[in-house]
Amino acid sequence: MKRFLLAALLIATGALSAGPALAQQSKVGDWTIEKRTQDTHCNASRGYKDKEDENRDYVIVITYSEKAIVIVMIYDGWEWEKVGEILRADVGTDDADIMKKAKWEVMDKTTVRGIFEYDQSMMDRLSKARRLTLDFEDDGDDSIEMQVPRAGEALAALKFCEENRK
Repeated sequence: MKRFLLAALLIATGALSAGPALAQQSKVGDWTIEKRTQDTHCNASRGYKDKEDENRDYVIVITYSEKAIVIVMIYDGWEWEKVGEILRADVGTDDADIMKKAKWEVMDKTTVRGIFEYDQSMMDRLSKARRLTLDFEDDGDDSIEMQVPRAGEALAALKFCEENRK
């Protein structure tokens, strides 16, 4: 699980340097909010195992700036074959559609990353979510529903981290 979280953080921030040197870190439930020394922006990450899905690992990392929102999703049930491949998926929450046919890049066999233009309404919908879904247009088998409890609190802590990053 820690390996998945570290990989997601590296992918979300684009940092490929070694070691998770932490300058700032806090917890909101089982979310970790952190600003690592080698990163420009703060990250909110959450990982868990789903007993109802063969105890598979699920990880989500969210980071943002005034220009972009980056979401990385890792699921060890995926087996993407082409790093760099662009996939299209509808993004939604348990009670709202966020974006149709959003672009997601395959980062490795278990990881996709979406980079979106910053949109406060998207952040608002994410903050109210209990689940985040990706519905891939060409492959229903790889569609996913990820649990994001306390997302509003985690995103508020992420905003605080961003406003106070060193």
